[in-house]
Amino acid sequence: QVQLVESGGGLVQPGGSLRLSCAASASIFSIYNMGWYRQAPGKQRELVARITRAYVTLYADSVKGRFTISRDNTQKMVYLQMNNLKPEDTAVYYCNCNTDLGGTGSGFWGQGTQVTVSS
Repeated sequence: QVQLVESGGGLVQPGGSLRLSCAASASIFSIYNMGWYRQAPGKQRELVARITRAYVTLYADSVKGRFTISRDNTQKMVYLQMNNLKPEDTAVYYCNCNTDLGGTGSGFWGQGTQVTVSS
């Protein structure tokens, strides 16, 4: 089983920045597609960004131009750089990994890290 541990969440003011990190225990990290999801209170979990094993990226329209997902296969890490944060970005952010066979939203999940954007 792959274990994922997120970190980097916290409280920031609107317009501020945070970088989320996800550390993976996978022995062969490079075979996995990675993604960041978030879930706000009372709302459905949604995909924020993903980066495939081929380094193809995809972003939700709401974060496009503000967030950047990246990965370091040597360090077995995935990052989400979040700039110009807005109150509506407040949510618990989850790291996910899956194989091509499993598909988006399947696979393994971290425990989440809270991001709160407020004055």
